[in-house]
Amino acid sequence: MPEEHTDAQPADPLRAYEEFYPEVVRAGSLRHALQAAADRAGCGLAIELMPPPRWRHVLARARSGNRSVIVSMTLGRRSFAVNCRADGVPVARGGTADLSEAAGALHSWLRGLRVPDLTAQWPFLGSGEPSGAAEPDDAVSVEWRQLRASAAGPLYAPLYELVEAAFAEPRLRALSPGTSHDWLRFSRRATRPRCTGLPMARAIGNGRYQVRTHEGRMHETTGTAGTIALILDGLPEE
Repeated sequence: MPEEHTDAQPADPLRAYEEFYPEVVRAGSLRHALQAAADRAGCGLAIELMPPPRWRHVLARARSGNRSVIVSMTLGRRSFAVNCRADGVPVARGGTADLSEAAGALHSWLRGLRVPDLTAQWPFLGSGEPSGAAEPDDAVSVEWRQLRASAAGPLYAPLYELVEAAFAEPRLRALSPGTSHDWLRFSRRATRPRCTGLPMARAIGNGRYQVRTHEGRMHETTGTAGTIALILDGLPEE
């Protein structure tokens, strides 16, 4: 049931990650945990904070020339998402449960490895899953892959946790996702005309979200679990 608060205090940004990322919680942020892993491996990397400030505990970045890597943590299971980019464009992406493996892949990309050599050395890249199994290339899967990559960057960062939580829910993962005016939207079709009338959600700060149902009603929730539940409850029958 949606909570009603007017003066919500910021929640512990790492609370939702305690079960699957104990070393990150102990380190105080993903940046510090990743820096420690890189230092142990002798990589000589400088791990940066990822803007905006509210994501400083759960996102990290490293850069060299036109190359960059964004690392994030997947909610609900242990998987460090590694997004390798060139000139801001994603070129290789994958997930691993091993923080040292994430640091190694990050180092390999920044020191100049070509994409084929990178994915050969680090097979989890290009899969999006720790198992290394390739993601299907149907239109909906491609849209999810692109949205998750965008949400890991500063432009859509306020929606990052919501996007990951929605992707983890099979009923929503089967829908075509998109964003418009800060709203995360869903459609039953990946092609135009897009399906309208499904619930949508947006982040409003301090871990709170607004959900608009297909009837046009507006609700406020705290946390992604309640938000996803409200979206699912509002899905009309096909």
